[in-house]
Amino acid sequence: MGIKSFQGKRAEPEKAASASVCVSDYMSTDLVTFRKDQTIFEVMELFLKHKISGGCVVDEDNKLLGVISEGDCMKHISDSRYYNMPMDNNLVEKRMTCNVMTIDADMNVLDAAKKFIENRFRRFPIVKNGELVGQLSQSDVLRAALNLKGQSWNPGI
Repeated sequence: MGIKSFQGKRAEPEKAASASVCVSDYMSTDLVTFRKDQTIFEVMELFLKHKISGGCVVDEDNKLLGVISEGDCMKHISDSRYYNMPMDNNLVEKRMTCNVMTIDADMNVLDAAKKFIENRFRRFPIVKNGELVGQLSQSDVLRAALNLKGQSWNPGI
């Protein structure tokens, strides 16, 4: 007796659960923020303590004023040595980047990845009505991509 082939009804392929692709689902909301009147040394200490490479500068009402990064601190260190100036007398407001590009919390996280590449930034603040509500980093985008692996890159498909 030979092997008989079975030609029954094929099961419908399982649809992968639709993973969220919105920036608001991946952004960090528990942020270390800075004030413009803090010293660069305070910022450097907080960077090392919290193991971060930058953060948002906000006012008393949590309105975004700028961004300060490790690179800004490195420039301060280099300039202080070059001009033979003390390193401890410089404030955040002198070193922060003021014209900050932000992204919308409703943006597709994969579109945000393109913005990271185009602008060569490591983080984007998320602002709603002028108030800082979160931050999206490159590692947040990587986390989103891992959650989406095996699925179509287009959420509508």
